[in-house]
Amino acid sequence: MFEDIRTALTELRDYFAWAPDWLVSAAMLVLAAVIALIVHSIVIRLILRLLRERHPHLRAFLSGTKTLTWLALVILALFIVLPAAPLDSNVEGVIAKVLLVATIVLLGWAAITVVDMAANLYLMRFGQDVTDDLLARKHLTQVRVLTRTVDTVLVVATIGGALMTFDAVRHYGVSLFASAGVAGIIAGLAARPLLSNLFAGVQIAMTQPIRIDDSVLIENEFGRVEEITSTYVVIRLWDLRRLIVPLAYFIEKPFQNWTRESSSLIGAVTLHVDYTTPVERLREKAIEIVKASPLWDGQQVKLQVVEARETTLELRVIVSARSAGDAFDLRCELREKLIDFLHRELPSALPRTRRDIVSAPPSAAAGAP
Repeated sequence: MFEDIRTALTELRDYFAWAPDWLVSAAMLVLAAVIALIVHSIVIRLILRLLRERHPHLRAFLSGTKTLTWLALVILALFIVLPAAPLDSNVEGVIAKVLLVATIVLLGWAAITVVDMAANLYLMRFGQDVTDDLLARKHLTQVRVLTRTVDTVLVVATIGGALMTFDAVRHYGVSLFASAGVAGIIAGLAARPLLSNLFAGVQIAMTQPIRIDDSVLIENEFGRVEEITSTYVVIRLWDLRRLIVPLAYFIEKPFQNWTRESSSLIGAVTLHVDYTTPVERLREKAIEIVKASPLWDGQQVKLQVVEARETTLELRVIVSARSAGDAFDLRCELREKLIDFLHRELPSALPRTRRDIVSAPPSAAAGAP
């Protein structure tokens, strides 16, 4: 089939023998690209019309790869027309080399596109609108990290394949690594941070010490995992700053993950009160405050005397919440309301020194209003 097309082009070229060779060649190549564009547009429209509302995934795939298929058809058309064009052998060789490099780049681009589209299609199975959806976050982290790792490998392979089409580069690379083992060691040492982060990315995708949207405490900074790339992790801090951490850090150093198994957390509020404080009354008030708060998850609330110091009792109230943010807000709310309750209802329960007790009136020392 291709031979018949080339024969027809050769016969057509003879009709324009009067024109300069470069003009005829340019016209043939441009015409081939235009015809490829027209054919591609007609075929894609026909396929999309036939599919209509059926097979939405196939329609999305065709729409997402429209540019790739058009470029592939153009390159194919130019490959077919090039031998029939009246070009100098050197010029034809250069154009053929450019088309070969374009083909390699196109194949790499197509592979990356297919990997990304397959990953997005897989992730559509999992809902990500639930705060505590561990399964969705697990698969989201695995797929994104592995996808970026595969994309990086494909980019490197594509660049390497394109460079290897040039004899000078190929011979230089072969002679360099064959004659200079030191160069290989230096290159390996230079690439160690990149490779360690790539391998760490694969480990994180498999073992998942962190996941997308996990709450973590790292380098004394609290935040959420916003993005995991192939070499680093973006942590969104509580004040909207971004902490950039290499992937290898999460494999080599300890850190706190507050949502490893569940987003529910237990928060603690500590109070220092006088020995005369009616602990049971304060316990009832703490439970009343927590149960009235929408931030409480209904799981746990408890007040205990955890320490008896020389001048004060140390009370600790522990409460549970659905997330780290809710736990922090609930602790602040509980602390504020308990202090207000002590000021209004139990002023004698506030910490006092012996001088305060001696100098206070009898009614105040006894806790009377």
